[in-house]
Amino acid sequence: MTVSPHNISRILPAVDIAVAAFVIYRLSRLINGALAVRILASLSLLLISAMAARLVGLQTVYLLLKAIIASSFVALVVIFQTDIRLAFAAVNRGRQGKEREIEEVDSIIEELAVAAESLAGRQIGALIVIERSMSVDNFIAVGTDIDAKVTSELISSIFLPYSPIHDGAVIIQKGKLTRAGCFLPLTQNPEVSKNLGTRHRAAIGLTELVDAVVLVVSEETGSISLVVGGRKTNDLDPATLRKVLRKLIEPRWLS
Repeated sequence: MTVSPHNISRILPAVDIAVAAFVIYRLSRLINGALAVRILASLSLLLISAMAARLVGLQTVYLLLKAIIASSFVALVVIFQTDIRLAFAAVNRGRQGKEREIEEVDSIIEELAVAAESLAGRQIGALIVIERSMSVDNFIAVGTDIDAKVTSELISSIFLPYSPIHDGAVIIQKGKLTRAGCFLPLTQNPEVSKNLGTRHRAAIGLTELVDAVVLVVSEETGSISLVVGGRKTNDLDPATLRKVLRKLIEPRWLS
């Protein structure tokens, strides 16, 4: 079916008015109060009247109403300039909040990478659980409550051999290091190599049950691994570790 230029010319005025109505509606969402409601109702009436005048061929009335509607936008900006400014400030704060969330994720990833590199260089074993959308609370045992900011210094000190909680896992939830010295369920998958140590088997076991990301530093080799969904990625250098973690961790999981 083809649309003739004549039909388009008849449709465009209605589209024009519909778009204008939508703009006014969106603008009204930015402002509050009874005055805004009354102005919105008046503009809606003007739009309907202009559309009716256009359809019945009252060109003079249509042009007059169109001019009034156009000038009304200027009046709206003047009347509600404070409300509009506050509304856009709120939008800007929301955008800045998202930027802060991204910065927080980047900061946590950096602290994890620095800690992993430091521990790997000294061949000190480590097991770090990063909770994502599924809670890990029902799958961890024992543990010491900490509730502290994630820092490489804190993580390194927890896993030092003389630390009383160095054998368990560290848990990171909602951007905080919440617990340490936790025991995780070991994998029961018969296809997992028997040569893997307890830390790697625990990392695989937990990620078979929840969507957490588990970072493992091998005490025997000093290698860094990531385990997700029961699958292990081995021998990560710090740069690759940062890159992979950025793909796996979203700000919403740490807020």
